Amino acid sequence: MILKIIVIILILINLCGAYKILLVFPVPGRSHAILGEGYVRHLLNDGHEVTYITPITMKNSHPKLRQIDVSTNFELMPTDILFNIKTVLYNERNLKDFKFLLYVTTEFANGTINHPNVQRLIEDPREKFDVVIAEWLYSELYAGFSSVFNCPLIWSSSMEPDSMVLDLIDEALNPAYNPHHLSDILPPFSFFDRVNELWTLIDTKMFKWRLRHRENRMFTTAFESSVTKRGRRLPPFNEVRYNGSLMLGNSHIASGAAVRLPRNYVQIGGYHINEIIDPLPTNLQNIMEDAKNGLIYFSMGSILKSRSIPTEIKKELLTLFSKLNQTVLWKFEEELPDLPKNVHIVPWAPQLGILAHPNCELFITHGGLLSILESLHFGIPVIGIPIYGDQHLNINRVVEKGFGKRVDLNNEIATQMDIAIKEILNEPRTVE
Repeated sequence: MILKIIVIILILINLCGAYKILLVFPVPGRSHAILGEGYVRHLLNDGHEVTYITPITMKNSHPKLRQIDVSTNFELMPTDILFNIKTVLYNERNLKDFKFLLYVTTEFANGTINHPNVQRLIEDPREKFDVVIAEWLYSELYAGFSSVFNCPLIWSSSMEPDSMVLDLIDEALNPAYNPHHLSDILPPFSFFDRVNELWTLIDTKMFKWRLRHRENRMFTTAFESSVTKRGRRLPPFNEVRYNGSLMLGNSHIASGAAVRLPRNYVQIGGYHINEIIDPLPTNLQNIMEDAKNGLIYFSMGSILKSRSIPTEIKKELLTLFSKLNQTVLWKFEEELPDLPKNVHIVPWAPQLGILAHPNCELFITHGGLLSILESLHFGIPVIGIPIYGDQHLNINRVVEKGFGKRVDLNNEIATQMDIAIKEILNEPRTVE
């Protein structure tokens, strides 16, 4: 009898240790989905029950996983149009325009919280959650989920610590020696650089203030009804946006800068990297094994498409790759004519498996933080071609820390790439 009581108590303790978690990762990009799936994997492994709002649903089912499909978000944020390599190269769109990013992502967040599947979830008064984990991407509208379910809010940041995210839980970083995440320079700053960084911080706050009325209306429209159904009043958005109890940052001191961080900011950079790497498909495994002189992996990430690189530049890069002793594996979304014998293209590549292979010697990347953290994890040097967002800052830090080179996107990219490849592979001591 005593043994039965002990077993029941242990079972109850185990059940009480699990939570019902609402996970909000609605950005329609594979890299963001990888971050969301990293949370799902860890939370399920710890026995929690997860409701996952995502535009890219996971194929593997789990009894404690429920997915809320918001795949129509791809229509709200057409990444092929917004993030096009050719338009960046020819200055047809300035992707460093943070006001444009703030406006677009606010409209996107509004579309997400008003999605029929999301509204169906929050309008059901039987739905209850113990905590909300929401990805922050220039908008705090997702904080409304914590108001609906009257539970703690945890922000998830996909970038290195920045004033825009730290301001939600503590205070902005000092702009005298901390660059804005869209900046292209590292400290120490000149006097002009400091003034420029200070102005960027002030201008950002002013624009966010100008958006406040629009955000208040979006917040009220999306969440007031569901809160009222639960017998409560919807608190003001300007209070809710600062209600985050914790921020989990996809950052690490190895890839970022040493900055003062509050205790409620926790760095978890690299959490998405699975301890067990899935085997490579047979065709890729054969390519990797046959690369006797080493392999160079070239990928511009999941949002940027290599097919949008101008034809002349593609030809120049292929000519360069044809002269290398190494095999080149290029993630490219369509067939390429007249491929050199040592160049292989794949529409999608299992990046972790490629970087983990002992024949992989170099990673040419756009400089996304996931790619940087993965290259560090597997000890692969980097050549970065930054395009937008925090990529410029990420690659500048790679160069500063000594495990890579930077090559800019311009008409001389093939020449610069040739020099960078030779310096890294043939003269590794020159990488400083």
